Amino acid sequence: MSSWLAEKAPLLFEELLLPEATRNNLQHTSLQANPPHLLLSGPAGVGKTAAWRLLARQVLGSTWEARTHILQARDLSRSSGAMGKFEEFLRPEGSGSEDTLAGRTSLDAFDHTFSSSAADTPPPAGVECNHDTEQRAPVSRLIVIEDADYLGTIRQSYLRRMMEVSSGSARFIFTAHTPSRIIEALRSRTQHIRLAKIPRQDIERRLQEIIEEENLSPVRGILGDISHISSGNIRKAIFVTELLSVRGLLNDRKNLQSLLSSTSLREVQLILEEALRNRVHDWRWEKEGNKNKRVLKGAMGVLDQVMSENGLEAEDIVGHFHHILTEGRLHLSEAILAETLVALSACDVALNRSMQGRIELERFLFQVAEIGQRMEIAKAS
Repeated sequence: MSSWLAEKAPLLFEELLLPEATRNNLQHTSLQANPPHLLLSGPAGVGKTAAWRLLARQVLGSTWEARTHILQARDLSRSSGAMGKFEEFLRPEGSGSEDTLAGRTSLDAFDHTFSSSAADTPPPAGVECNHDTEQRAPVSRLIVIEDADYLGTIRQSYLRRMMEVSSGSARFIFTAHTPSRIIEALRSRTQHIRLAKIPRQDIERRLQEIIEEENLSPVRGILGDISHISSGNIRKAIFVTELLSVRGLLNDRKNLQSLLSSTSLREVQLILEEALRNRVHDWRWEKEGNKNKRVLKGAMGVLDQVMSENGLEAEDIVGHFHHILTEGRLHLSEAILAETLVALSACDVALNRSMQGRIELERFLFQVAEIGQRMEIAKAS
């Protein structure tokens, strides 16, 4: 059984939960005879992936899946040999080869019936593109870099050169949460389309449509609650609704609260507690086999463990910090809470300009430790 996220994905531009002007812009771009490279930016869960999939289906026709190549930059940034994997993706024949993915053409570009793997979805704009291929080389393939703001400047510069010399028959689509992390040389070569956070009422309306399609009868008010806690993230809203539905928990609004409580990270709270006690770095010797090994504990040790085990990014950690501080779990005085929230907001702003999220979090934790020392929390502990 496939997830609702796949089953309920939009098939037409008009089904995207975006302002009309943005939907029209996406549709107009997809119908151009010579579409540009694109940069789609916006918060998590607003429809960046859904938008580029519709663009790919419209631009490349029914064989779009065979000619769309996707790289997840966020996963790449967490792996060893990232540059080698990046080059392997863009140069399938090897780094020394002149052959590039962007420079390859495809018979499917000239005859959309050539491929045996044609999609059965309708054209998102309502009509298929029918450009005159005698006047220009058709777009042969799309290269999608998701979360391109995690690429780093070196890999982005590599892409810039490729876009200049070998992308006559290909187009690049970048998605980004923080477009300011994309170097100017790339941004200037793309059409930038910003996707705004989805209003709560639009999310609730979409959830109601899904509920009716599935013949479910949730308790009154729970869809509004889910829309509220989703904070503009339609992907999160649909996932939570499906999870509660599968477990038969849509009959009580308290079940949503229980779900949120059970999925909160206790370790994130521990990070703040350790920092307030001035234990940002706490190195300890531990026995590993026949050897003693120096292991990082304290706030930074817990932070590294949480980010690694749960696949969290710096922005996710900041969100958890904010939730814990504003929920009142730490029982801090108003003075300490105010200073900590100011420091956290500065960290959030710095993350939008930095490629090194861990460094910004470490700086924030040292600020928290300084607050704890000044307020004598560390002594009291």
